[in-house]
Amino acid sequence: MQPTVERHFAVPGTFNIRDLGGYAAATGQTRWRRLLRADGLHRLDAAGMAILTDAGVTTVIDLRRDDELESHPNPFSANPAVAYHHVSLFDRLAPSAMVADVLHDLYVQALTTRQSAIAEILTVIADAPEGVVMFHCTAGKDRTGLVAMLMLLLAGVEHKIILEDYARTGEMIAPMIEEIIADATSRGVDIETFRPLLACSPDTMAATLAHLSDSHGTIEAYLSEIGLSPDTIVRLNSRLTEKR
Repeated sequence: MQPTVERHFAVPGTFNIRDLGGYAAATGQTRWRRLLRADGLHRLDAAGMAILTDAGVTTVIDLRRDDELESHPNPFSANPAVAYHHVSLFDRLAPSAMVADVLHDLYVQALTTRQSAIAEILTVIADAPEGVVMFHCTAGKDRTGLVAMLMLLLAGVEHKIILEDYARTGEMIAPMIEEIIADATSRGVDIETFRPLLACSPDTMAATLAHLSDSHGTIEAYLSEIGLSPDTIVRLNSRLTEKR
């Protein structure tokens, strides 16, 4: 009997590290300890990093903006135990205040205008060495949620499960909401405008999945359009669904 693997990977200094394994997929189920989605890692100390590297993390992808890295440096950027990559997924994007769902607007902007960044992120995952790949942003909700959605969709995970995985972030980040608001306030952000960005409704991800389907048909078609080769797509899929 195989040991039970918990989806939430509890590490002191983090709130929302979750495994994308164990979901019903096209080839049976997604593999445990292949991909971890995470919130900010800036609170980690040496012991926290050791927990993750001891668990097999060999690649870390930081999806945050340059100013976020400057104010909250990533300790893994100087850790020789991992390959550290920084790709700002939402660089130069701004949600429109004129739409009903500002997060959906932001996600569609990213899928449409940040395709080179998405291609770079997914290529890093496809080309990563043996071990666990961990990708993260600040809350592990939006930028991380988009990458998780693309990976689960490619693995053949049903939309319902993808929505549940996305929505679970709401409960996971509840303890850090006040910290996020305080940080935004210190940067001069209008909090009333900012609050809708803290939502985590499955309807938002459902609309994003519908956009992807309506605009591109299949996830494979989208990945091809943004520049991934057929071989890269196969390797990307095998990261989560097959033993490498």
